[in-house]
Amino acid sequence: MQRFNSFNSEVMEVSVLNIQGQETGRKVVLNDAIYAIEPNDHVLYLDVKQYLANQRQGTAKSKERSEMSGSTRKLGRQKGGGGARRGDINSPVLVGGARVFGPKPRDYRFKLNKKVKTLARKSALSYKAQENGIIVVEDFSFEAPKTKEFLNVVKNLKAEGKKVLLVLPEVNKNVYLSARNIQKAEVMIASNINAYKVLNADVMIVSEKSVQAIDEILTK
Repeated sequence: MQRFNSFNSEVMEVSVLNIQGQETGRKVVLNDAIYAIEPNDHVLYLDVKQYLANQRQGTAKSKERSEMSGSTRKLGRQKGGGGARRGDINSPVLVGGARVFGPKPRDYRFKLNKKVKTLARKSALSYKAQENGIIVVEDFSFEAPKTKEFLNVVKNLKAEGKKVLLVLPEVNKNVYLSARNIQKAEVMIASNINAYKVLNADVMIVSEKSVQAIDEILTK
C-alpha cells in the first residue's frame, strides 16, 4: 500500500503538509493513547451497528390479515379437504393472502455507553493510523466555494479517486460547499467524527487544529 505520510514506528510523528502536498517542515505527534491502542473489534461492531440503525427510517409496513380488503367468506370445509386449513381468501397460506410476522413501523435506535463509543472512535483511528491512512495538513480555507479547488487539494495529497474524510476544527462553509458535490468526499468537524465515517474512508485528511481537538475530546 502506498504510504501517504511518514510515520515513525516508535513515536507516532506525522509530517504536516500544505494543500500543495509539500512538507512544511513541521511535525505533529499523534497521541499513543488514541492512535496506538489495540483496536477493539467488538466495540467497533456495536458502534457501527448503532450508527446504521440510527439511519433507518423504520417505516416498513406490510398488511396483516385483519387489514386486507378481501372477503371473509370461508372457502372450504374445516376438515376432510386434504389440504391446509384456510379460513378465507386473506389466509397467509394462499397466494395474494396476508403476510405473517411482517415488518411494522418501529424505532431501530438503541443506546450505547459513552465509554464504549469513545473506545470505538479510538479503535477506528488506531486502525487508520496502522494503515498509514492519516494525512495532516496545515489549517486552510477557501475564499469562495470552488469544487475544482477542493479536487486540486485532494490530488496534491495523492488521495485522488479514494474515499476522503476531511476533518476540520470548526465549521467552514466554503470548504464544505466545495466538497459537497464530490461523491467520494465528506467534510466533518472534529467533535462529530464517529467510528463508521473513519472506517468507511480510505484516507483521513486532518487539519493541525483538528488533531488537537480530537485529542481533547477523546482523552478528557
